[in-house]
This record gives sequence, structure tokens and C-alpha cells, in this order.
Amino acid sequence: MVGAGTALGVKPAEQSAGCSSFWVSPDGKDNAPGTKSKPWRTVEHARDTIRARGLNRQLSCDLVVNLKAGTYQVDKTITFDDRDSGSNGHQLVYRSADGPGKAVFEGATEVTGWTPYKDGIFKAPVDVEQPFYTLYAEGKRATTARYPNRRSDEEWAPYLRSILFDPTKEAVRDQIGFNAGDWDPAWDLRLGTSWPAQVTVWSGGSWSWFTDTVPLLDINHTKRRTTLVYPARYGFINSGGGSRYFVQNSLSLLDQAGEYYLDYPAKQLYYKPAGGTMDGVKVQRPEVTQVFSIAGASVNRRVENLTLDGFAIQHTDFMEWYRYGWNGTGDSGYKRPYPKYDTQIELPRNRWGAITLTNTRGVTLTRLHLQQTGFTAIELLFANEKTTVSDSLLEHLGNDGIKVEGGWPGEGDLAHGNTFTNNYIHHIGELVPGDSAGVEIMNSGRNEISHTVVEHGARYGISIESRPEVPNQDNYTGGNTVHHVRLSHLAKDSGDTGPFYAYGVRNQPPYTPDAAVSQLIIDDANADPSMPDSKPYGVHMDFGGCGFAFSDVKVTNTESDPYHGPSAGPCDTFANVSWEPGFDDSRMQYDQIGVLPSFPYEKP
Repeated sequence: MVGAGTALGVKPAEQSAGCSSFWVSPDGKDNAPGTKSKPWRTVEHARDTIRARGLNRQLSCDLVVNLKAGTYQVDKTITFDDRDSGSNGHQLVYRSADGPGKAVFEGATEVTGWTPYKDGIFKAPVDVEQPFYTLYAEGKRATTARYPNRRSDEEWAPYLRSILFDPTKEAVRDQIGFNAGDWDPAWDLRLGTSWPAQVTVWSGGSWSWFTDTVPLLDINHTKRRTTLVYPARYGFINSGGGSRYFVQNSLSLLDQAGEYYLDYPAKQLYYKPAGGTMDGVKVQRPEVTQVFSIAGASVNRRVENLTLDGFAIQHTDFMEWYRYGWNGTGDSGYKRPYPKYDTQIELPRNRWGAITLTNTRGVTLTRLHLQQTGFTAIELLFANEKTTVSDSLLEHLGNDGIKVEGGWPGEGDLAHGNTFTNNYIHHIGELVPGDSAGVEIMNSGRNEISHTVVEHGARYGISIESRPEVPNQDNYTGGNTVHHVRLSHLAKDSGDTGPFYAYGVRNQPPYTPDAAVSQLIIDDANADPSMPDSKPYGVHMDFGGCGFAFSDVKVTNTESDPYHGPSAGPCDTFANVSWEPGFDDSRMQYDQIGVLPSFPYEKP
């Protein structure tokens, strides 16, 4: 395989003789000429200069903006629109000139001024106009002060369990009943204020599908119930029992090393370091949710032929509260051909990543290092075609690694033909364990996922979804290809799932395969013992998980069956898969599965 820089048109500087190029450096000046010896200071100035001069309108070769090594502080999202496209088949390239990961886009600022508080906890003033909803300390994500305390940095458990406080309230979505002794009346939960405590809950009772993080409205210790400000996705009780949850965001709960609490009204941050001292401890608070937004004005005015090459992007923010999708059909308020699909996609307020693409064609994201994000790393929202994400390391992510969210079924095939290759994605869903995925494809077809590793997450490795109600002609999720992929240590805390998952893809016969999965390895799908739902499979083809041709697939160490087929009956095809007799292990191309030798980062 040729190196990513050459294959994707990102030419080294010495190959760009005669082409326009500019330079940016953290110690540059925006009133400089933008040369290597006198660089600009900001990407925004480079962008605006190219726009104003029209330098990208009639390209005869790639136009390159070289960013020197160093840290670029981001306190406002850097935006590109259709004025920033390449032209004539050539790219407008923003590249880390000194190698992958050397130009660092920092979404957080350091907190200083720490003084002792009590019990090994320290406090510091934080002069912030807006609150932040996650924190990074001692080289990793800090835990919002919670009860019960988490077992380890690698686990979300243990949990409390909701109870049925009224026989008529089984389906209630905004009230949690609790056992005597679960909630301490002495806790300061700040209820009735603008900064209350929260619950993070696997709503649905014994279903362990989605997690909601919702603030508390009030509590009645006599009746042993608490009310939430917003309804969760599902009710908290079903026939299988109560929902697992924990309480967070209270100084009363800060008792474990690695936990923090932001008292936003008082502008005070509290943190308990592992070593008992803040000497040498770096704490960073995020300032932005998105570092880059690449968005055309409309489907007919897309950003085209723009490349980001070699950047490190880190320390972005989460959100005030989180729930996946609308609760019911038509809740979005818009008339749609298939309104049930509204329950399957993120709320508008949650449709973003550290890098967000909207209305693009031919955008390339390569050799990136995204780490410690508050939410999804890379989001392809609605109309995006021929995107390439390659040769990138994505790690310790609040939600998904790469998420493709196409348009609504029956309203036009807007998102297709994207390529995701040679990527290593691990520790996903750190803040949204329910429904997190390494790569998630929603209502988008003819995409390719290859030479990829996804490791460690509560739910999916790869998820390909639409809705079972959508007839095949209005469903754009067909024709996806997955090959030379390794999925491991996934489905660690959820049920009715598997590291490879499909739902609502082909919902009517004929089920002639138009999607292909080959050279796939799945290992270790074992949920936390507290997980009450059906145990994880290796490959889980849920309702409408049809039209797939599986070949050369090996599944090992799963808590339930290695393959679970759709309720429609046999609608996928198999050739040399480990759950059928006669599997030939010699056909597995182990040396090509996962990232290739050209991968530019040290593998975790």
C-alpha cells in the first residue's frame, strides 16, 4: 500500500513546486506574509486570505497550508464553508508540516490556582462564562463525582437499580423509584437550581440499550422517588426489572481519586488527585465542543475537495444533558415519510463531533489523532459523499468514533460512497456507553470500512442501521462493504447487541445480498455481570439485518451465540464463517486484518 500522503493527493512540500503554499505557526503573526520564515498565526487567517484572494477558485495543483509543530489553542470552532473548496479536481490542503500529530489543536485550557479543600480534595477558581461538562486531568478523562463510585477507569459499573414505586407507573420516563438507603438525605443535590445533580441511566428497565444523562428536578425521600427535568428515552421499569443508574454532579459525592465537581454558580472546580497532591498534576477544562466544522450552505452548495492532514485534536466538551432521539413517532414536529425514523437519530442539539461535516463532497481527513473528545470524534451529518477518513488514531471518545448520519428515508440518497480505512479506534462511549460505536452508519449506503480496529466499548464496534418500517426502495443503507477489520473487547456493558450489528437495513424480500462482510475478526463480547438484558452476541443481525454476504469471519469468546440472525429467518449468506461447520482458519488473512504497516501512529 502506498503511503496515505501520496495516495490521497496530500503532496509533501518538495513535490509542490510551482504550487501556492502558505505557512502557519503558533508563534507567527497574522500580519506577516505567510511564508515559511514569516508565518501566519492562525488557520482562520489563512482561510480568510485564500477566500479574499480567490486563490482556490482555479487550481492547477493542490493549494497547501502548512502548519508548523506546536499547540494551536481553540476557543471557538474553526469553520470552513463552500468558499473553501478545492477546484478542478485539486485539493485545498491544511497539513501538519512536521509530521502526523505535531500540529495540535487544543480545545481546553489549564486550570491553575489549586488550594487544599478537605479529605484530599483540592479546589481552584474557574472564571468561565459557560459551564463545561467533562474534564481532563492527569492525562485522562476525570470522572464526574458519582455514587456509587465506578469500579475502575475501564468500567461504568457498579450501579443502583430503579424500583416500581406505583403499579400504575411502570412506563414512567421521568420518575425513578429507589430502595431505602440508596440515596442519602444529606447529599447536597442542588435541586430546584440551575445546576442540579444528574442521573446517568440505562433507561428501559432490563433493556440495556441506551444511556441517558438527565438532571434532577426534585426528590421525595419519604416516597423514595425522584423526578427528572426531562424524560428519558424509555421507562425505568419493565417485566425484567428496573433500570441500572448512578447519581452524579454533586460535591457530596466527591470521595474517590480521579473525580471532580464543578460548582458552576460559585465558579469553583473541585478535584481529588490520585497522589494526594496537585504538584505536577495538569487539569484542563474544555472550551469548545467542535474544533472543525466543514459545512456547505446546502446540498447544492457543498464544500468539495478539502483536506485536513496530520492534525492532533483533543479535549473537547460534552453537553448539559443527553438523550438519544425523540421518545415517540412524530415528536420532531416535522412531517416525514417515515416519522418513526425520528426515534432512531440524534436530537438536533446532539448532531456534532470534534470534526463535523455537513453538505460536503470529496473531503479527506487523514493521519489525524483525535483523543479525549466530549462527544463523537468525526460526524458526517446528512449530505456527505466521497468522504475519506484514513490512517487515523481515535481514542478515549465521549461517544462514537466515526458517525455517518444520512438524511431521512424516502427523501433522497444524500450520503454515500464514503471510505473509512486504516483507522485505529479505541475506548469509545466513555460518556455515552449506550449506543456508542467505533463506526456507525445511519441511512447511508455504498460506504467502505476496511483495515480498521475498534477496541473497548460498552456497545457496538460497527453498527449499520436504518428502521425496519422503511421499505427497501426508500432505504439508503444498502451496499456497504466491511473487510479486514478487527473488533475486540466490545459489548462490555450492554445487551441485545454484538460488536458487529445491523438493524433495519433490508426489510422486505428479496434479500439478495448487496452488502459484504469479509476478513472480520471478533473477540471478547462479554458484558458486566450486572447487565440484565440478553447477553451479547458476536454478530447481531437485528430486525431487518438482511442482505449481507459474510465470508471468512472468525468470532471467539462471546457470552452468547457468535451469530444471531434476524427474526425474518435466513436472509444473509455465509461462506467460511466460524459458527458453521467446516471453517477453514487458513483462509483468514491475519497479516492484513486491522491497520496496515503504513499506519502513522504507534498502536495502543
